[in-house]
Amino acid sequence: MASPTDAAHAAHAAFDPLPIVILLAAAIIAVPLFRRIGLGSVLGYLAAGLAIGPFGLGFFNDAQSIIHVAELGVVLFLFVIGLEMQPSRLWAMRGEIFGLGALQVGLAIAVLIWVGVAQGFPIEASFIAGTGFVLTSTAIVMQVLAERGELSHPRGRKMVAVLLFEDLAIVPLLALVAFLAPGGAEVTLADRLWSVLIGLGAILALVVAGRWLLDPMFRLLARFGAREVMTAAALFVALGSAVLMASGGLSMAMGAFLAGVLLSESSFRHQLEADIEPFRGLLLGLFFLGVGMALDLTIIAANWSVILISVPAYMILKMLVIYAVAQLFKADHAESLDRALLMAQGGEFAFVLYASATSFGILTPEWNANLTAIIILSMVLTPLILIVKGRFEREGSLSTEDLEGVEARAGSILLIGFGRMGQVISQPLLRRGYKLTIIEKNADQIRRARDYGFHVYFGDGSRPDILHAAGVHEARLVIAAGDDAAETTRIVTHLKHEHPLVPVLARAIDRPHAVELMRAGADFQLRETLDSGYAIAGAALSALGEAPGEIENLLLETRRADLERLEQEFLDADLQIDKYLIGNSK
Repeated sequence: MASPTDAAHAAHAAFDPLPIVILLAAAIIAVPLFRRIGLGSVLGYLAAGLAIGPFGLGFFNDAQSIIHVAELGVVLFLFVIGLEMQPSRLWAMRGEIFGLGALQVGLAIAVLIWVGVAQGFPIEASFIAGTGFVLTSTAIVMQVLAERGELSHPRGRKMVAVLLFEDLAIVPLLALVAFLAPGGAEVTLADRLWSVLIGLGAILALVVAGRWLLDPMFRLLARFGAREVMTAAALFVALGSAVLMASGGLSMAMGAFLAGVLLSESSFRHQLEADIEPFRGLLLGLFFLGVGMALDLTIIAANWSVILISVPAYMILKMLVIYAVAQLFKADHAESLDRALLMAQGGEFAFVLYASATSFGILTPEWNANLTAIIILSMVLTPLILIVKGRFEREGSLSTEDLEGVEARAGSILLIGFGRMGQVISQPLLRRGYKLTIIEKNADQIRRARDYGFHVYFGDGSRPDILHAAGVHEARLVIAAGDDAAETTRIVTHLKHEHPLVPVLARAIDRPHAVELMRAGADFQLRETLDSGYAIAGAALSALGEAPGEIENLLLETRRADLERLEQEFLDADLQIDKYLIGNSK
């Protein structure tokens, strides 16, 4: 008979943390590296998964089991998105969901069916294959939109609308699989109606719970529960709603989204989002790792001709449909192209559809394996396509030739960098009537700025030819407001050497950078957090009852002391610090 000590050792030995350590190590190595070289986090996760999977170092052999667990990341992601979508806002999107979404999905299915038919596959199998590819990867699109900050932007909202319609479409598509199966026509109308009623009942139960039960539950837990209990409750709501929808034959992701929408007007919304976020990020990363592991190189090698034809055929045809539908709905060329490239891949719901079709005998196991490889390859290619598009835009969007004639329109002020700081700086200058020539090297930032009516030129402000083409020799003033410290220093150094009479004002990232800019000859520099910090300190002193005059004098003394320390760091006793002193009253 085993002793208690032996049992304890056996229980301890049953848990192996090594796989978790390997997954975390792969993520923390690959993702920062890929983001650093400009390839994005999604591609980093995919590459890490391939590296540690069965065709890399071989640490994992069952990628599908990891994907099934990690699909919870997609579920939690949609729950967080739902928290941002008030019911009124979702209702306002109904035209985009059932108009734009339905048209894009319907046309894409009609076009993609013929890829399989052209290769000699049966019409039923071709329909399932094309339909699965139409279902875009929610994980990839949402991750890219989140990284760009475009989830609440009109262009992002339209993509979200299409994804929501695709989530709704998975239900009738799975029912259609059963109908297309051998003997599927024998399924009675009553059976189909019953499955529809079950789905509607699940939605109704979720709406009732969200409307009358969830907020009182969180109020009760906030009064008597510990912080970890609130986190547990947030996970319970997100995953419980997903399970409820799945039991009604609907998408788990759709259930989580609806739960988020129902809680979007709750006073606990921000707390829920903060509690869910760490789990969402980890599980979504785990999903991409699993997709990278699932890339079966053996199947690709054995069926390379079919896959070589199918991947570009599906992606190109889907891009053409998405672009045409976007143009039909009055999107401009840039937005239409961006949507087509971002949504060109197949998605994670295709795995569910193909597995169901295989179990019903519509697809053979070999066809299922080929289609799964096609979907995964399309998901891997999407970040690469977006990178190439970004590079092409950066190289082609603006050159010296593009800036020909700018001198004739050149503003009296040249603003380099139109990020968060540049946008704030521009407002009072434009309100006063000054004309600005704005240069920015982030193509996405330029596109967003143009959506709000700003005319921004693409270009690297540290390049002398770009500065010359932008009319720096005729500018009354140059403001360097970029967020790259080294680049801003190069711009100031070049301008003070080549155009010493043009005043140059610069944004400093921190104290050492401020010293660098002073040495480079900037006529004025200011740390980006300095005035906001003083403003908060002034508000704090006011709240404490200090007199306005005392507050002003105290802040001025503090500013003088800071500038004197900065002068000492500059190591130049002749430097006059008064020109750096805002509001100096001697």
